[in-house]
Amino acid sequence: MSWRVLVIFENEKVYHDALSYAKELALRMDSEVTLLMLVEMPFYGGSFLGTKRAAILKIKKRTAKVLSECMSMFLEAGIAVSTAIRIGNPAQELIKFLSEKAPFQVVIWGSGKALPGRGQALRNHWLKRIAVDMECPLLTVSGEEI
Repeated sequence: MSWRVLVIFENEKVYHDALSYAKELALRMDSEVTLLMLVEMPFYGGSFLGTKRAAILKIKKRTAKVLSECMSMFLEAGIAVSTAIRIGNPAQELIKFLSEKAPFQVVIWGSGKALPGRGQALRNHWLKRIAVDMECPLLTVSGEEI
């Protein structure tokens, strides 16, 4: 069985400890890694389609550069890695992405030590809401030793 690790980034934020953890985990599990950048962008409102298209192209160019830099550390270690960029509502885009791909054995939050927010804000974060329905564990990398 081919093991698969998904690392999720939000709004171009990359937590390098999570990348290092994903790399070490992929080496131990002999797995491939997918780096997914989710960028929130509402598509409702009165702006013109051309304006949205230009903004999307800029976002894709910036995020492709960020993901390319992240990808290099996996390639140097001999780990198969792929990248994807999704723009829109992060929860919806993640669900669509997961429905299109083969199952992952683990998902790693790659944009910080923990999910954003505290208290009510944490409970309302989009990833926290859908994590309960995921078929694999969601890990956050705190950087603290146990």
